[in-house]
Amino acid sequence: MTEYKLEVTTGNKQYAGTWDHIFVTLFGTEGQSERTVLDNFGIDFTTGTTGNYTISTNLSLGKLLLVKVEKDPFLFLPEDEWYFSKIVATTPEGEAILFPCYRWISRGELVELRGGRALKVFEDDHPMLIDHRKEELILKKSLYQWKSWAEGLPHVNQYNKPPELPAEIRISKSKITEADNIKLQTGIELKLKGLLGSAEQWESIEDMKKIFWWKKTNMSVTEEMVKPFLEEGSSLQEELKKGNIFLYDQKKMDGIPPRSYNGEPLHVTAGLCLFYVNPGNKLMPIAIQLHQQPSEQNPIFLPSDLETDWLLAKMFIRNADAMDHQAVQHLMNTHFLAEAYTVAALRSFSVIHPLYKLLFPHFRYTLHINTESRITIIGPNGTINKSSLGIDGLMELMRRALSEMTYSSLCLPENITARGLESIPNFYYRDDGLKLWNIINSFVKAVVEYYYPSDSVVRKDTELQEWISEIFTHGLLGNKASGFPASFDTVEEVIKFITMVIFTVTAQHAAVNNGQFDYYSWVPNGTLLLRKPPPTTKGQSSMKTILETLPDVGDTVSVAALVCILSEKYTDVVPMGTYPEERFHELAPKQMIKEFQAQLSDLSEAISTRNLQLEIPYLYLNPTEIENSITI
Repeated sequence: MTEYKLEVTTGNKQYAGTWDHIFVTLFGTEGQSERTVLDNFGIDFTTGTTGNYTISTNLSLGKLLLVKVEKDPFLFLPEDEWYFSKIVATTPEGEAILFPCYRWISRGELVELRGGRALKVFEDDHPMLIDHRKEELILKKSLYQWKSWAEGLPHVNQYNKPPELPAEIRISKSKITEADNIKLQTGIELKLKGLLGSAEQWESIEDMKKIFWWKKTNMSVTEEMVKPFLEEGSSLQEELKKGNIFLYDQKKMDGIPPRSYNGEPLHVTAGLCLFYVNPGNKLMPIAIQLHQQPSEQNPIFLPSDLETDWLLAKMFIRNADAMDHQAVQHLMNTHFLAEAYTVAALRSFSVIHPLYKLLFPHFRYTLHINTESRITIIGPNGTINKSSLGIDGLMELMRRALSEMTYSSLCLPENITARGLESIPNFYYRDDGLKLWNIINSFVKAVVEYYYPSDSVVRKDTELQEWISEIFTHGLLGNKASGFPASFDTVEEVIKFITMVIFTVTAQHAAVNNGQFDYYSWVPNGTLLLRKPPPTTKGQSSMKTILETLPDVGDTVSVAALVCILSEKYTDVVPMGTYPEERFHELAPKQMIKEFQAQLSDLSEAISTRNLQLEIPYLYLNPTEIENSITI
C-alpha cells in the first residue's frame, strides 16, 4: 500500500469555510487514485485552517501530474461556497508538491489543479498535461470574452453585472459588505445635513469646507504681461532658456460638445496655462487663456487681475483638468487598460504559466470593480454624468486620448523625459515614481530572465505571444502608431512591458486615485461641473459670480461623496509587493519576491523620513499606501 499525504488549506476569508463533502482524486504518470472523501474527526474546512489527510493507493502513481477536487452537498444544507487555497501533496518518495487554487468553489463543481514548477506551453511533456492545458484554455476563452463597450474605446469583459462574473475574480463578500456600509454612512450624513439632492446654491466658500464632519502652444502671452511675475531682472526668453517655463495645453478638449443643464448647454474650455518655476522653487501659474484661439473675447488672465477674475480662470482650467483626470488619466489609462491586460491574461495563459503566476495577483478584483463602475459611476445615471461634458462628452474625450496614446507615455521614465519634467523642483510624483519603476523593473527582470534565458524562448512561447497580441488588438484597437508591441521578439521587450503593467496597476493607479478626496473635496480646486460660461472680459466678476458658477449643493456633495468612497482605505487590502497566495513552487522566484519586498520597504522608510520635513507630505506613492492591484 502506497500513501500520499495531503495538506489542504481553506482560505482566511470571511465565509471561506464549508460543510460540504470534499473529494480528491490524484492523477500520475502511472495511474490514478480512487475518488476519496477528505474526512477527519471533527469539523473540516473551516476558515483559515489546514487539514491533513491521507490517500492510499495499491501502487505508486508515478510522477504526480494533477489533483482533481470536487465539492458535493452535505445533507440538505443550502449552498455555501468554499474558498480553497491550496493543496501540498507529499509523495511516497518524500517530494512535496504545491497545487495552488485560490478561488471559490461552488457545489457540484470540480477543479483540476496543476502542481509543481511553472511551465511554459512548450515545456509540457506528458499527453495528459498537454490535453489538460488545451482544455483549460478553451474553457477560459468561453468564460472570458471580449465585447465592445463603446466605439473607439478599449474592449472590456462580456459580463454586464458583477454577480455574473466567475467566482475567482469577484470581490470578497467582506469587502462588499464594508463598501456598502461606507456608502450608507456617507449617504446618511449628507441627508441629515440636508445636502444630498439639494438644488440650493452655496452661500459662501466657507460653507464648502463643512460637507463632511469626519473626513477632512498658440498662446498670445507677451513679455509685458508676465514680466511682473518673473525673477527681477529676468525675461520670458531667459526663463524659457533656463527651462523654468511650462505650458499646460488642453487642446484635446476643443470642440467636444458639453451636456445640457437646465435646458441650456454648459461650457467647457480648451484652455492654456503658463507655469513658471519661481525663485522660491515653486511651480506657479502666471497666465491663463481659456480658449485655443486668441481674440478680444478671450483675454489673457493674470495673477495681477481682479482676484475673482483670476480665481474664475483657474477654476475653468481645473474643471477641464478634473474631467481629463477622471476620464483619461484615471479611468482609461489605469482601469480600462488594466482590464485589457487582465482579460487577455485570463484567456491566453494557463494557470501553470510563470507569467500568469507573476501577474494574476496584480489583477485582483479589477474586472469586478470595472464592471460595477460602468453601472454606478460612468453609466447613464452615474455620478460622473454630472460633469460639464456628461457621459457622451467624456466618452469622446477618452476616444481622442486613446487615438493619441503612445506606449512611451505609459512608461514613466520616457514620459518624464518627453514632457521635460526632469528639472521641476519638489516633484514627488516623479521622484517616488521613478524609484518605484526601477524597483519593479529590477524584480520583473529577475523573474523574466529566470524563465526566459534567451530571446528564442520568448518567440517560442505561444501563450505569451497571444497575450500581447490580444492586448494590442482589444486594448489599443490595433493602433500601430501607438508604438505598443503586437508581439515580443526579445527578453528585454517582455521585461519593459510587464514593468509597465505592474507599475500601472499599482503605483500609477495610487497616484491618480488615492488623493482624490484630499484635492477634490475642496470644490473650487477641481470641480467636474461649472454652471456659468467662462469670463470674456476682465473686471466684471465678484464672489457672487464664483458661487453662481460653482455647482449647487446637491451636485457638489454627490461628487464629494464619490471621491470620499474612492479614497477610502478598506480592511480587505493587499499592499504592493505582498503575495499572500502561494503560487510559485520554485525557491528562486520566492527569493526574488523577498528581495522585491525588501526594496519596497527601504523606499517606504525613505519616503516616510522625507515626508516628516514637508509641510504637505506626499503620501500616495509610499509602497505601504499602494495596493497590489486596482480594487477601487
